[in-house]
Amino acid sequence: MYRTEKKPFSAPCDLCYTVFILKRTGNGKMKVIDVFECYYEAECIANDRPRHAAKVVLTATSDAGMISYEWMISFFPHDDEEDYAVSYDAVVSRVVYEGKGRRSKKRDAELMEERESVCDEIAAELDGKVFWDRPLREARLG
Repeated sequence: MYRTEKKPFSAPCDLCYTVFILKRTGNGKMKVIDVFECYYEAECIANDRPRHAAKVVLTATSDAGMISYEWMISFFPHDDEEDYAVSYDAVVSRVVYEGKGRRSKKRDAELMEERESVCDEIAAELDGKVFWDRPLREARLG
């Protein structure tokens, strides 16, 4: 993963600069895990199009000793029982945790307990509402 850009500092050799870049970027071994994913009935109007469902996802991303968790909600039309075509023009997300360490079941559980309140705040950014008591599919845990 060697970059050919101009060096922002004086390195004794190209190899030293390459090692610096690899350390800074975590050498490309970022791990992304879907901790939780579920489809729910929802209400939202985005881009003059009514949305009747939402995909709610909690993602953990770890790299170079750092971990971050992000909730993402994507509202989509769901015009009929078979319509699960998720759209990308009505998406909101929020990073809810960033820090040193790695994924832990305890942190996963804490974030899952806060799911509804945090996601309601996020959905409000699009004037959306998720109906937590009406899942369209069984949740997937990862």
